[in-house]
Amino acid sequence: MSGDRGRRRVGVVAVQGAVEKHLTILEELDVAGRTVLGKDDLAGLDAVILPGGESTTISKGLERLGLVDPLRAFAVAGGAMLGTCAGAILLAREVRNDAVPTLGLLDVRAVRNAYGTQVNSFSASSDPGGDPELAGMRCVFIRAPQLEDPGAAVEVLLRVDTRPVLVREGRILASTFHPELAGDPRIHQLLLEL
Repeated sequence: MSGDRGRRRVGVVAVQGAVEKHLTILEELDVAGRTVLGKDDLAGLDAVILPGGESTTISKGLERLGLVDPLRAFAVAGGAMLGTCAGAILLAREVRNDAVPTLGLLDVRAVRNAYGTQVNSFSASSDPGGDPELAGMRCVFIRAPQLEDPGAAVEVLLRVDTRPVLVREGRILASTFHPELAGDPRIHQLLLEL
């Protein structure tokens, strides 16, 4: 960690998903990234990323590794968080389509596999409007969720086909797509700005 002095530190929960792709983007942003597999790995972090994958598997992994309460405590203490795809599901207050236990940190309802199965994966550009810093973002959806019924404190930053695909509530960000697969660092940069 001595080489990380002065750099921001972001952890990527490494139960499943494109962990290395997130870490690569963080390195490109001159951020000290590290994997998180236990509560001690959260010490000294400025932010945490919950990557995509399969939400049931990740939820069970968080429980098995004893990370559920430490991640909640990290967020309550002011730590910034980003959930992508399955990570967005795990941040939601509730889930439809085979509900899984969540962290309940984001006031939205997530609908699992809302666009269909793996063969229905697609990419699309974000709708005009929304956050101008994120305009024209290419969004990669793989068995992606949709976000519904956002609470009053939830701000929609990006939409695709009028549906929210990137939202923020305080220091919590959730994207239903995979910014790390498009190689676009803007979502990660936004996390650092929180």
